[in-house]
Amino acid sequence: MIKASKILHRNEDRFKVDFPYNREISLLLKQIPDAQWSKSHSAWHIPYTKTAFEQLKSLFPDIEIVSLKETPTPKAPLPVEPSPLPTQSSIVIELLNKNLLLRMPKSDADVQFVLKFRYVRWDKERRIWLIPYTTTNLHALQVYFGARISQFIEHKTVFESAPDPTGAPLPTEGELVLVRVNAHRLRVIVAYDPQLVKQIKQLPFAKWDAKNKWWSVPFSDRILQQIKETALSHQLKFTYRETLTPPVGIPRKAKEGMVNHRPCPPDMLLKMKELRYSEATIKSYGSAFEEFINHFPHDAIDEIDEKKIIEFCRYLVIDRKVSASTQNTAINAIKFYYEKVLGGKRRFYALQRPQRDKTLPVVLSSDEVQRILNTVQNLKHKMILTLIYSSGLRISEAIQLKIKDIDSVRMQIRIEQSKGKKDRYTLLSPKALDMLRKYYVQYKPIDYLFEGQDTPMYSARSIQQILKAACQKAGIKKTVTVHTLRHSFATHLLENGTDLRYIQLLLGHESSKTTEIYTHLTTKGFDQIKSPLDALEL
Repeated sequence: MIKASKILHRNEDRFKVDFPYNREISLLLKQIPDAQWSKSHSAWHIPYTKTAFEQLKSLFPDIEIVSLKETPTPKAPLPVEPSPLPTQSSIVIELLNKNLLLRMPKSDADVQFVLKFRYVRWDKERRIWLIPYTTTNLHALQVYFGARISQFIEHKTVFESAPDPTGAPLPTEGELVLVRVNAHRLRVIVAYDPQLVKQIKQLPFAKWDAKNKWWSVPFSDRILQQIKETALSHQLKFTYRETLTPPVGIPRKAKEGMVNHRPCPPDMLLKMKELRYSEATIKSYGSAFEEFINHFPHDAIDEIDEKKIIEFCRYLVIDRKVSASTQNTAINAIKFYYEKVLGGKRRFYALQRPQRDKTLPVVLSSDEVQRILNTVQNLKHKMILTLIYSSGLRISEAIQLKIKDIDSVRMQIRIEQSKGKKDRYTLLSPKALDMLRKYYVQYKPIDYLFEGQDTPMYSARSIQQILKAACQKAGIKKTVTVHTLRHSFATHLLENGTDLRYIQLLLGHESSKTTEIYTHLTTKGFDQIKSPLDALEL
């Protein structure tokens, strides 16, 4: 039995959804935008809005509604009554990127007002409130605080400077070097000075990078000018540089900043489930189509025509600068809705497909893999990374492994319903099996091999963080992802003489052409190849 009830979670009204553990129900709930798991309530919760409520009922028609005395409606935005407090110039509001930064003296009445904003949070270190920027939120702040606002600062990112192809030099004594590394961040490189550090800490979102020994702050012309003035006040030479980086596209619009955000239509989600699409495909198609329909907020979804579809595809390429893969996903999602969900009620137009980028994946050497694994001390963390590398697993396959999938007699691991809805067997290393037995004795998993702290399965995000920390500790400079371990597994097998056909079977590739990419990655035999230049007598 599934039950829904109204709760107050972090000063926000939410629907709590209670049910005995069921993986299928959890996967369905994840399709509702902003569905979250709460440790304190030990339950899933979704936004307390009419849209979310209707989507919940469409997914679970027999759901029991508990103690709801009124039809859920979207929360009233905010009171617009002026503050009853005496007028005093003490409030500072800053607009930086997608946030409103609010500085104000402590007042219980003011705090209660601020807590009514959705997604508001308190930055304890900076002692400021962070509120998502929308015109509605800004207007509410201006009406409430009125004449008490002493300053409104809008940070504009329009500073121009000639790029410096040589990059940023290390600062000399008595110098502060400021480096713009991308469209959003600046690095502040300077010798330690307690007074200077105190001033840098006052900048919004300033972060210290202990590994590289520099400060990172948001980029705006005001902040840049402020740092320059700070350097000069400390009698420091000020140097500004820009590193050459590829052009960065504009980020995707955040749903929190949209007045009339529309989630992916429930009919589309249900159709994908009906056709047995994987959870990953449902998530990627749903997200892509959601961005598409919100790009045209005033158009009915079924009425968006060919011209606007092409306009959106050009927006992805020219303005967003997305990859060919992301563009293809968007095209697939749009085609799915108008062809599958609408059932061919309208003519659909062919869209030109982008040519997929031909890139080679990053591969680690055997020594680098060993260094990474040796830095991990936690047995569970080490076991996860070891099994992914030793068996060539995808991250989704690792977290879905069950105890019954380990065949210690045949020394194989069974992978069920992986990418492409295919089953396969892969290798079980004797060393990995020895470690697995120690892991089983210590952690005693029940069903899934790797259990989460509060969930039956370990999360993909946790594995990514484990690997990231291990790479930093091992001093690996390459851009490494969990999938890099799978690429390394295949490349090392090829270098050890394993036939390409067997590697294809172990990886679960449908086409041999996919596996052939590893022939471009192996370095075996390179030392035996001589350049024709070496045969010349010069």
